[in-house]
This record gives sequence, C-alpha cells and structure tokens, in this order.
Amino acid sequence: MASDLEQLCSHINEKIGNIKRTLSLRNCGQEPTLKTILNKIGDEIIVVNELLNKLELEIQYQEQTNSSLKELFESLEEDYKDVEHLKENIPPHLPQVTVTQNFVNGSDLDPEEPVKVEEPAPTKKPPKEQRSIKEMPFITSDEFNGIPAYMKSRLTYCHINDVIKEINKAVVSKYKILHQPKKSMSSVARNLYHRFIDEETKETKGHYFVVEADIKEFTALKVDKRFHGILNILRHCRRLSEIDDISGYSQKLDMRAAH
Repeated sequence: MASDLEQLCSHINEKIGNIKRTLSLRNCGQEPTLKTILNKIGDEIIVVNELLNKLELEIQYQEQTNSSLKELFESLEEDYKDVEHLKENIPPHLPQVTVTQNFVNGSDLDPEEPVKVEEPAPTKKPPKEQRSIKEMPFITSDEFNGIPAYMKSRLTYCHINDVIKEINKAVVSKYKILHQPKKSMSSVARNLYHRFIDEETKETKGHYFVVEADIKEFTALKVDKRFHGILNILRHCRRLSEIDDISGYSQKLDMRAAH
C-alpha cells in the first residue's frame, strides 16, 4: 500500500513539475527580447523540417535507383553468361573471320618529312572462264527444330551442318574439274572428268549433283546408316532430292532452297 502511495505522489509531483515548466516557458514568451528569439527558432525549425522532408524523398529515390541497378546488373550478368556460352560453343561449320590491322606509331614519324601514301595495287580481274558454284545452304535453327524427332534421333544441329559442309566440298571439287580446261587437266582429273560426264542424264541437266563415289573421293565422310539418315533430313528440308536411275545413287542439290 505504501509503495502505491509513493508512485502516486511521484506521478503527481512529475505533473506539477511539467506545469511549472510550461508556465515558465509561457512567461518567457511574453518577454519582448525572448519572443524574438523564439520566433527565429520556430522559423529555423520549419526550415529544418522542410530539409528533412527533402532528405526523405531523396532517400526514397536512391532506394528505387539502387533496386533498378540491381535488376540491371542481374540482367547483364545473365547476358554475359549467354555470350560466354555462345563463344565457347560456336558451331564449327561457321566461317572463320579474321581481321588484320596495321598500326603506325605516331612517335616514329618525322613531322617535317612528308608522309608518303602508297596507292593500292590494282586488283586483278578474275579469269573469264571462272564460274561460281552454288553450295547447299546450312540448316537454320528454326528448320532444325521443325525436323520430326524420329528423323533426328540423336543427331544434333552441328552434325547435320557438318555433313552439308562436306557435301559442298564434294560439289565444289567436282565442278571445279568440270569447269577446268581439258588441256590443263592431270591424268587423274581427266579420268574423273570422264566419269562425271558419263554419270550425267537428262534428269541431272541444269542441276548440281554428286554420287557416292564423289563423297568418297573428295570427303572423309562414311557412307553409312547415319549418313543416309542425314540425307533423309536434307530431303525433308528441301536441300536435295534423290535420283535412282544412276548406278548406285546420286544426290541432286535442290538449288531452290539456296535462294
């Protein structure tokens, strides 16, 4: 009971103290000299309050910017991983591009000596008898995805295009011999030339075609079950068609697919 009275007395004394301080401050506010100082303090409090509001808005803006930068960093990190993956898995059938540049150190040049500009050597005109040989275009990723699963089996995008690359090699080698002047042919090339002529029919006229002997002659491909499976895929993608009226078989390239 005594402790409760002590707490009550302490509480009442605290209230009385607050009332006294309030009256004291009120009396101070009535004095002209102190009233001016209090007005200045009030104005400064208002300014500080406005600064605090601006600081709060700036903090919110910085938090939003930080969040956006984190998202951008994560996106760039994913893009970087994709680029590294592409760099490490470039299909081998794609042509290699090499860029060479010659740099001249400015400190090695004499400023008083006139710079000599070498005129490029005139380009040699290609021989008139040179003919372009159309090649089979590679399979695109969209075409690969559209190939039925039973045709692809375990074959990959690169497997198919590697075979296209070898078939193109055989076509180019064959038709270079056919376009070569007979006088400049070696005995081996002349024998191949006569075989090529003997294999031509009215069905192959106007088309580029190769036969099994050409694949074995000019490439390292194995003419096996896997190779024939890829030929079926190339027929499905309209890259070539088959002619059965020649001994063995021949593959006629469907040049419509190249346009």
